[in-house]
Amino acid sequence: MAYLIDASEGFRCTGGFASMEEALKRIAGDMPDVALVDIGLPGMSGIEGIRILKERHPELLTIVLTIYDDAAKIFEAMCAGACGYLLKKTPPARLVECLREAMEGGSPMTPEVARKVITLFREFRPPERAEYRLTPQETLLLKLLVEGHSYKTAASEMGVSTPTIAFHTRNIYTKLQVHSKSEAVAKALREHIIN
Repeated sequence: MAYLIDASEGFRCTGGFASMEEALKRIAGDMPDVALVDIGLPGMSGIEGIRILKERHPELLTIVLTIYDDAAKIFEAMCAGACGYLLKKTPPARLVECLREAMEGGSPMTPEVARKVITLFREFRPPERAEYRLTPQETLLLKLLVEGHSYKTAASEMGVSTPTIAFHTRNIYTKLQVHSKSEAVAKALREHIIN
């Protein structure tokens, strides 16, 4: 692998390591732009190593190069921070192309892996709308705020006191993870939270 990389124009192998533990100790000595990481390593797994590398060196691009092609490992590696996933049967010339792709902002994958990633996306589709679990009163208050009501006019409209409106407002902010009326209204409109 080192010979292939060194023999490719524009590339230089900065190091090869037998384990993630060794890589984590020594990689910063001559920091690469891209790291090829196997998954099935002695000691720490490559996936855990990728997670640590991304925490320590966020700019480092990591590409998995492994024999494992099961969906669970692909998913774990991508969640850990890998920008690409290649199988070891990838031809040498294609491997060098993949390094270049990653440097240019791409996410290189072996065709079989790309198919599995697409299947994963189909299976794990996010819900049409986020579920914030607003109570009926909170939903009504948010609707009134979107319509332009002040807290005082919303209290009058709902037949409750302004301290009750303040209580519901705090709950809405917490559930929507916002900090102001304008943020709550914007999020409600953007995510179609109210009908």
